[in-house]
Amino acid sequence: MLVTIFMALIATTIGTIIAVPLSFLAASNITRKGKLGSAIYFLVRAFLNIIRSYEPLVLATIFAMIVGFGSPFAGVIALSITTAASLGKMFSESVEGIDSGPIEAITATGANRLQVVMYAVVPQIIPDFMSFTIYHWDINVRISTIIGFVGGGGIGYFLSQRVNTLQYSSAGTALLAIIIVVWALDFLSSEIRKQLV
Repeated sequence: MLVTIFMALIATTIGTIIAVPLSFLAASNITRKGKLGSAIYFLVRAFLNIIRSYEPLVLATIFAMIVGFGSPFAGVIALSITTAASLGKMFSESVEGIDSGPIEAITATGANRLQVVMYAVVPQIIPDFMSFTIYHWDINVRISTIIGFVGGGGIGYFLSQRVNTLQYSSAGTALLAIIIVVWALDFLSSEIRKQLV
């Protein structure tokens, strides 16, 4: 179960690190200025939409064949890719929904694009970004239990092995552990998100 929790945590961390710069490139109010900006905006949006169309289970199966069945690395790669695409889309919509007043005020002082983003955009989006990231970690814990069934490692792989070898008491214990951890993380993430909003 600990492997599953850390798989989800590592995948969420990697996915968030990738999603943050992509979200700014996919936000029309930041990037879509001029021909080059519009081209970058549409390319990043298309990339995020294509990646989001792949199910984590399909990616986990592909990576399990590459790195070996039962390896948590396969699950981390699959979850990182889907998390980056999903959070990139959510983050970009958060950036597009910000108040334009601070942007205009800081632009009027002669600030460059980077300074505008740092001082007018970032303070407005931090609560949303934190909330989405915590929520996605909760989702990734649930998905990682299923990913184990296709060879992605973690508690799902353990559960799959126990069911296949007819060790139902061990499988029942694994299911109970999954239920307890998912419930606890759901409660914890909702409490943290309440504090952020």
